[in-house]
Amino acid sequence: MNLVIGGIIAAGEGRRLREAGFTVPKPLVPVAGVPLIDGVVRNFLAAGISALTVIVNEDERDCVKGLAARFPAVDFGFIVRTTASSLESFTRVLAAAPAGPILMSTVDAWCRPADFVTFVEAARRRPPDTTVLAVTPLVEDESPLWATLDADGRIRNLGEPGGSVVTAGIYLVPERVRALTPPPGLGRLREFLAWLVRRGEMVYGETIDRVVDVDRLADVALAESMSRQPRQVSRSAPASPGRDECLGVWGPCRGPHGKDPE
Repeated sequence: MNLVIGGIIAAGEGRRLREAGFTVPKPLVPVAGVPLIDGVVRNFLAAGISALTVIVNEDERDCVKGLAARFPAVDFGFIVRTTASSLESFTRVLAAAPAGPILMSTVDAWCRPADFVTFVEAARRRPPDTTVLAVTPLVEDESPLWATLDADGRIRNLGEPGGSVVTAGIYLVPERVRALTPPPGLGRLREFLAWLVRRGEMVYGETIDRVVDVDRLADVALAESMSRQPRQVSRSAPASPGRDECLGVWGPCRGPHGKDPE
């Protein structure tokens, strides 16, 4: 699968991290000295993906200032909009990004670049119309989204108890699925993903052994601890509007390389 487009969802408010004493917006919370958003950008670059659409909320404008300057090889598109839900953030990135399959990551899905690359390589080997979710056996989330996989790695149940792994905040979405209209009443990204599984879409899981959902002070400590540990080899899980029309875009919807948003 030709995969050259990426998206980062960074519009959450980061309430629990603020309550823990962090004074910077969530995307700028450091793990081992590296802001979360910089770590995710590095993951994409390691996987050979250098066209990224990033959504942040209206209180996080500082998160994108200087980002393009720090990563001149990345062709950024920025959306600054406070959204009502993770699903709204997800769909706005899908609508703003160029056509084609897209690899999405939440800003708080911390993992090593090598493990991210392993996931991308495995996802690329799946058929072109397949949705692929990163899953992990590391369950540190307060509200994990459990997944049950069959012997080929296809997700047969998402969101019900009894799964062996949980979703990890990284998603490969094919072009056809990008065009789907979610049914009314879905409020969260996890509900959309579960809907895909229920309707019989080909949704697969690929395992990253160590992914931390960084929502709390303890998550930051865990990710920093893991950053110092030897890497474990990940394994496969068991068997649109034009960019100049994007709402809430700060500066050009798709500026030249190295151009800082104004």
